[in-house]
Amino acid sequence: QVQLVESGGGLVQAGGSLRLSCVASGRTLSNYRMGWFRQAPGKEREFVATIRWSVSGGSTYYADSVKGRFTISRDNARSTVYLQMNSLKPEDTAVYYCAATYSSGLRLGVGDYNTWGQGTQVTVSS
Repeated sequence: QVQLVESGGGLVQAGGSLRLSCVASGRTLSNYRMGWFRQAPGKEREFVATIRWSVSGGSTYYADSVKGRFTISRDNARSTVYLQMNSLKPEDTAVYYCAATYSSGLRLGVGDYNTWGQGTQVTVSS
């Protein structure tokens, strides 16, 4: 069973940057797909970005709302997935969750992932 722990959230002004980290433990992550999701107050949890955990390379996919501003990446040696967030906007304010699923295919839905971290708060002030 995979365990996920996020960190890196905080308060930042609009236009600023943050980097979220998600450390995975418990088992090898070969053929897993990792995702970042977010949930703003009063809203449903939504997809942000995903990357396949592969030694040879990891395909990525982004929500339109973050494309060009956010970058998902991974460090195999550290078993860590990152979400670099640039040009942050107040509407990016949310609790950000790291998630994992055993799948090589593209997975974008909340229900597609079966392992979740505890979440980290990101607040962007205007």
